[in-house]
Amino acid sequence: QVQLVEPGGGSVQAGGSLRLSCTYFGYVTGYNLMGWFRQDAEKEREGVAVISTGDGTPWYADSVKGRFTISIDNPKNTVYLQMNSLKPEDTALYYCAFRFGFGPPMAKAGYKYWGRGTQVTVSS
Repeated sequence: QVQLVEPGGGSVQAGGSLRLSCTYFGYVTGYNLMGWFRQDAEKEREGVAVISTGDGTPWYADSVKGRFTISIDNPKNTVYLQMNSLKPEDTALYYCAFRFGFGPPMAKAGYKYWGRGTQVTVSS
């Protein structure tokens, strides 16, 4: 069993920055995936950025490459998502997610554990 706690989120103007964090609680070893998905009222939940808890390999959605950076602090069991050059289309509810083992990083069906979600709003 894994619990995810994701404080943060917020509202910024276009071009601004925000940092999300997600801390996991539970017995976790080995190579797993953790990251963020997002969803707004008009779209299905989509992968944003995912990182391996084993070796720190990151994956990004094309829409955020070059603007978002995902990182992990293993001693703190915390993953961070630094979001720069934010755009209004980044506005969504962002969910932290965790899966044991490896699979397609951006496939939401593979993730068993989810945070409650945190709102990110970018105004133009």
